[in-house]
Amino acid sequence: PENGALVQELYTRDGCGTLISRDIYDGIRRADVNDVSAIYDLIDPLVKSGTLVERPKSTLEKEALSYYVYTRDNLIVATGQLKRYEGGFAEIGCLVVSKDYRRGGRGDAMLGYLERLALQSGATKVFVLSTQTMEWFVERGFREVQVGSLPPSRQSVYNNKRKSKIYMKVINGTRDLDAAELWTKVFVLS
Repeated sequence: PENGALVQELYTRDGCGTLISRDIYDGIRRADVNDVSAIYDLIDPLVKSGTLVERPKSTLEKEALSYYVYTRDNLIVATGQLKRYEGGFAEIGCLVVSKDYRRGGRGDAMLGYLERLALQSGATKVFVLSTQTMEWFVERGFREVQVGSLPPSRQSVYNNKRKSKIYMKVINGTRDLDAAELWTKVFVLS
């Protein structure tokens, strides 16, 4: 044992050793209006830096059911939004992991979860818009496309001034997702 291990185990969220619990400690679930403040606090630094588009609390409240949250001991440590469109399209947006919980695979877990939800809802073309994190999505099988590749209802509200790059991934089934997740774990995360 190291000095302070017991105190760390008892008084911090992450502790320092093995956890035994009856309850789910880590998990992803659909957000609700009670999560809006925590989601807002999580994304606000990225909004201020210009990485994310501003999302007022009133908008988050209206769209709360399109957000999903990754929780650790009831603390929201990551979030992502899934919007469905016509023609088998879905958009993953606002994918954010708390600064304190990056490098733990939570972003990959959120992305994989949202891709599977998109596929379950009938979407086979999943896209993201990004001005900063293009390489991360490319490493996970997304390819750059033009605005014309978006569904018409999304093309009509695309913000040309922001100059977001558009990345799309075609998912033919769960085997595609399984293979992509395995590749990410072996080659990207190692």
